[in-house]
Amino acid sequence: MITPCEVAVKSVIPAIKALMAKELVEKHGMKQNEVAKILGISQSAVSKYTKKVRGHVISIDSIEEIHIPISSMITLAVSGTYQRTEFLQLFCQTCLIIRRKGMMCQHCIKTEPKTNMSKCTLCLASHPIEKVR
Repeated sequence: MITPCEVAVKSVIPAIKALMAKELVEKHGMKQNEVAKILGISQSAVSKYTKKVRGHVISIDSIEEIHIPISSMITLAVSGTYQRTEFLQLFCQTCLIIRRKGMMCQHCIKTEPKTNMSKCTLCLASHPIEKVR
């Protein structure tokens, strides 16, 4: 069984990192090696994100609700003086917004073809863990 979080690792998380890398390079005028250091990834990964070779399995640019947490994460990352939990909460919030939009469903179907997606509401719940309890 493949869990939704495993699907997110391959689709949603790279999309978030790609958007962050793109904004740091284009809007903040940073060099790829600087972005790599801030995001804790390689310069090669930043290059692939900005060239749309990696991190574009789903397109999240048009989701208005994620721009505030993405912007907050970028501000925290650039400042270098933040609590890890603060950054991770914003990252998870961004992931949940994307999942609630149903943007990951097609990838879940590919990994678990037997899943009845009309009955799956895990990602659409306000908080997936609460839905399970």
